[in-house]
Amino acid sequence: MITKIENVSRRKVLKTGGGAGVFMLATSLSGCGRKEDEITGAAVNALSKKLEPLNLFVSINEQGTVQVLCHRAEMGQHARTGMARVIADELEADWDKIDVLQAEGEAKYGDQNTDGSTTIRADFMRLRRIGASARSMLERAAAETWGVPAEECKAVMHEVVHQASGQRLSYGALAAAAAAFDPPAYEGEGFDPGAKTYSLKDPSEWRYIGKSAQIVDLDDITVGKAVYGQDVEMPGMKIAVIERGPVLYAKVKSFDGAAAEAVAGVSNVLKLPVGKREGGFNPLVGVAVVADNTWAAIEGRRALNIEWEEGANADYDSASYRAELEASVKSPQRVVRDKGDVDAAFASAAQTLTADYYVPHIAHAQMEPPAALAEYKDGKVEVWTSTQNPQQARLDLADILGVDYANVRVNNALLGGAFGRKSKPDFVYEAALLSRELGIPIKVIWTREDDLHHDYLHSVSAQRVEGAMGENGDLTAWRHRVTFPSIGTTFNPATEEGSAGELGLGFTDNPFATPNMRLENGKAKGKIRIGWLRSVNNIQHAFAVQSFAAELAEAAGRDPKEYLLELIGPDRVIDLAAEGLSVDYGNYNQPYVDYPIDTARLKNVINLAADGIGWDSELPAGRGMGIAGHRSFLSYVATAIEVAVSDEGDLDIVNVHVACDCGIAVNPESVVAQMEGGSIFALSNILNSAITVSGGRVDQNNFHDYRMARMHEAPKNVGVTLVESDAPPGGVGEPGTPPFAPALTNAIFAATGKRIRELPIGDQLRA
Repeated sequence: MITKIENVSRRKVLKTGGGAGVFMLATSLSGCGRKEDEITGAAVNALSKKLEPLNLFVSINEQGTVQVLCHRAEMGQHARTGMARVIADELEADWDKIDVLQAEGEAKYGDQNTDGSTTIRADFMRLRRIGASARSMLERAAAETWGVPAEECKAVMHEVVHQASGQRLSYGALAAAAAAFDPPAYEGEGFDPGAKTYSLKDPSEWRYIGKSAQIVDLDDITVGKAVYGQDVEMPGMKIAVIERGPVLYAKVKSFDGAAAEAVAGVSNVLKLPVGKREGGFNPLVGVAVVADNTWAAIEGRRALNIEWEEGANADYDSASYRAELEASVKSPQRVVRDKGDVDAAFASAAQTLTADYYVPHIAHAQMEPPAALAEYKDGKVEVWTSTQNPQQARLDLADILGVDYANVRVNNALLGGAFGRKSKPDFVYEAALLSRELGIPIKVIWTREDDLHHDYLHSVSAQRVEGAMGENGDLTAWRHRVTFPSIGTTFNPATEEGSAGELGLGFTDNPFATPNMRLENGKAKGKIRIGWLRSVNNIQHAFAVQSFAAELAEAAGRDPKEYLLELIGPDRVIDLAAEGLSVDYGNYNQPYVDYPIDTARLKNVINLAADGIGWDSELPAGRGMGIAGHRSFLSYVATAIEVAVSDEGDLDIVNVHVACDCGIAVNPESVVAQMEGGSIFALSNILNSAITVSGGRVDQNNFHDYRMARMHEAPKNVGVTLVESDAPPGGVGEPGTPPFAPALTNAIFAATGKRIRELPIGDQLRA
């Protein structure tokens, strides 16, 4: 088979696939792309023999080109660049001689799930060791070549230098000899003193970590050469679109495909062979229309006549469901955190304040809808797609298809956005099932309407927050209730309460120093697919907590920023037990000793954001400033916003300043981009984007009624301040989103006196 490999780097990529434990970033089969990029399989294999794998993630050829494998998905968060920079730094490699390749789904690479802002924070030390161990092997190879002690040899910018004599050998010249060694043990964690060992660089020696760099994919993306899941093609493939049930878990009672089959180009109309699987990431029941091209498949689907058995979820109406949630938070619920004597504090309060907040379902609405190409042949299946978790897709495919894990391969292309949607690979399974059924390669394409109607939506939520205040306006007690359908309902319909993980996203980890605090969670049943979306429950929790903090400040007659800092209290590392926080707080799956809740870091970013926007400036009528600070994914982010609101209710976001303390920032330029992108993502959700449901059916269809923020609605100025830090890296893909909404609505109040307690804003400013 002829394979063509697309260049995926700003440098000329060494075109190679398979062999030596590496393969190319974006592989498409003959039929798309440019002729000069075609390489025969023989040529690929011949070139592969020149590669010397030093470990699972690093290979070097005789010309000195270093191939670094990226086992996480690239979806605009710059994973490929950040991971490669860490490895290259410890490898002491020349960045211009680095090529980044994309890993397939494979257990040997470790966790490949690109969710939860984990790519750098979870793998930072591992990536450093990968690079440092390869460097040590090259130094050892040079030492044996020269017959000198290894400690006299030092890697310097893609060469190994014998410091006494000045002799030098390039990485390319040493690659074959170095590859013959077993990887050394890490000197620092229970290693064998008799074994060959290596150590990590001191941070003062870092060449790339902490320095900004252009992303490796930029040129290819800019000129349209980069390959995404929607781009992949192969000879003989057919296109499939699927009419899925209008209501969650609806069944096909009967269908007539005659009119669809009569559409020119349509070859097959069949019920999707999903068996009895239901829930989780399994495909929904539906009828597939298979055709020579996308247009024919869509036209054929329009001609289908299907009678549905809608089932129990047809009664789901988001308006009435909202009323149920809002009623539930008015009564006591399950207590998940309790500190002090809340009831006594409220009974003796000089003043009390209550506010209710609501956040609707939100869709991921990534620019590239899901797509997957699968070929099932002779008991084996190979898939080309864009997924955040290729390893999970491979495991599930083996189970769903009933084939051996070794007979499944999942190749991952660039993701045209994801925000959590593409870690749920139901679309991958659809393509594989249809390919097995029809015996030909099948590419399943989701339309924008499909994507909105059958998304794993962000959970709708209702919250009530109550504050008790003393005579001087200080907060004496905080009571907060939240009710939402849990993500767990997607996997187990009987689930009715939020998990500790969901509640630990900005709710149970409330950092306020009030002596009395009670946090409660109510029950809610799931009636539609719920999944994680960029920053997950931090969205609604930060909105309520930071909005109510500003409301308390207003009631106390205080400056909102200063009052927020007082709520957070003295600089301290929060003692979870003393603060009444339950021991099952997950802390984003990282040890609390390494990533504690540090109030000094949170207060610092609040002050920096305020300074960045000129917090104490005098503003004319119709203008106002708002601020919010939030810890999520082990990073601290504050957002300050200045708005202007006309007498007619037109909103103009004049200035935004974001301050971020994410610990060590591997590529600061990428962190800035994520803070900016997280803000714009939040803005789209805030202005006009809401998913509503009637009769079990999602009401919205496309971007005309599920609107993204337009250019004229975007902030006029956005600034980002990064805190220099030697703390372990935190996440950056998601933390920029949660504080934006409350900062914006607080600014709107400052400009207009109108409180916004529900999202999206919609026409509330014109009311």
